[in-house]
Amino acid sequence: MTFSGDTAAGRLAIIAGGGFLPSYVAEAARAAGENPVIVALKDESDRRWEGYDHAVIGIGDFAALEGLLNRYGIGRVVMSGSVRRRPEWREVRPTLRTLMKMPATIRTLLSGGDDRVLQMVIRLIEGNGRRVVGAHEIAPDLLAAVGPLGTAIPGEEDRRDISRAAEAAEMLGRLDVGQGAVAIGGRIVALEGLEGTDEMLERVADLRAAGRISPRRRGALVKLCKPQQDIRADLPAIGVSTVLNARKAGLAGVAVEAGRSLVLDRAAVIKAADEAGLFVCGIDRGLPAWGLE
Repeated sequence: MTFSGDTAAGRLAIIAGGGFLPSYVAEAARAAGENPVIVALKDESDRRWEGYDHAVIGIGDFAALEGLLNRYGIGRVVMSGSVRRRPEWREVRPTLRTLMKMPATIRTLLSGGDDRVLQMVIRLIEGNGRRVVGAHEIAPDLLAAVGPLGTAIPGEEDRRDISRAAEAAEMLGRLDVGQGAVAIGGRIVALEGLEGTDEMLERVADLRAAGRISPRRRGALVKLCKPQQDIRADLPAIGVSTVLNARKAGLAGVAVEAGRSLVLDRAAVIKAADEAGLFVCGIDRGLPAWGLE
């Protein structure tokens, strides 16, 4: 997909949370001829945005967001990066339009699952005729494909662990809880919650150090897109830290959903995986045995 500068569809805005993904999306947008505006979320975005038109807003400040999008003539919006906390109800600053939906908005922000919250935010952004697009539409090279990325290939026991963890991750996603699961020796040992993938892997490392997991079994991390998820926001992502933490947890490797997951800094991920002797591969829930055979 190619773009050319400030198109008739309006400029592109990137709502930037934490992590490296917003930077990759911004770089890809510029490489395609865009002039993106960065909307950095206060206390979440941890990148430096010199050289871009940018502003910082509070995570629940819909009024400031609307004003910013109007000021820059924004027609398309990308939501990217991690968000560690929900806004308190006192932090929510509505527009006149969102004020009409205030009770439902507050309830969703405070108690809804991540997918429900993201769907609500997408509806609010698109309410004035703007279009929310996925990070993978701007940076398609980040998408995982079916098969191994590096030199290591999952063995027979690894494939069983991948299948088992994928089943758990799919069920977890249906509950709108998380996107990842770890299986070791055919047993589910960890499910991703609010802490995120890296912290989940730290728990696995602690369990192994405490002797709760056999040192003879390695295991696999699997990350899947939630079945009901709007793929324009919060696609599963892995990076070098994922590989390093999987190594610390004693795992054999990592599998992510092809076409619906992102691999950040692919060359560095492959290098880290090859050096650690770990596999990193893309799997497809629509193929027999997840496309592993």
